[in-house]
Amino acid sequence: MSKKGKSGGQGTPATVALAKAEIGFTLHPYEHDADASAYGEEAADALGLPYERIFKTLVAEVDSGLAVAVVPVSGRLDLKAFAAALDSKRATMAEAARVERVTGYVVGGISPLGQRKRLPTVVDASALGFPTVYFSAGRRGLQIETAPAGLVELTGAVTAPITK
Repeated sequence: MSKKGKSGGQGTPATVALAKAEIGFTLHPYEHDADASAYGEEAADALGLPYERIFKTLVAEVDSGLAVAVVPVSGRLDLKAFAAALDSKRATMAEAARVERVTGYVVGGISPLGQRKRLPTVVDASALGFPTVYFSAGRRGLQIETAPAGLVELTGAVTAPITK
């Protein structure tokens, strides 16, 4: 895997974080359709990848505040399992405008890496079954491919089965 930090004008806080940590990654740009609303599925289709390999970044409110869930686009976030993984009693999806303010990313381009504020993170355990996983590089039309261990390490995540 190559390390492509800011090369080609594609540097984002997520790619900078990976490069700084010296974790190998590959960028996968694709043409984003402005009319798309299912961003993860759009990325998988554009890159010719199964939905299980592309992970979406979701932000939810738990007892202690905002937290990040990284789940495959093939499934839905199990809010009860997510809350339990963070020793919380409940979880609800966070409001998009608040998520954008806190993470510094726009919906559809939210990366689990390089957010303005480091939030507690749970990566779905299925990620560990792949040699590499794909997730947003911090903008629509750009995916990062890296080993799941690197994602877990950089986010300080716990892993748990949080997908329905």
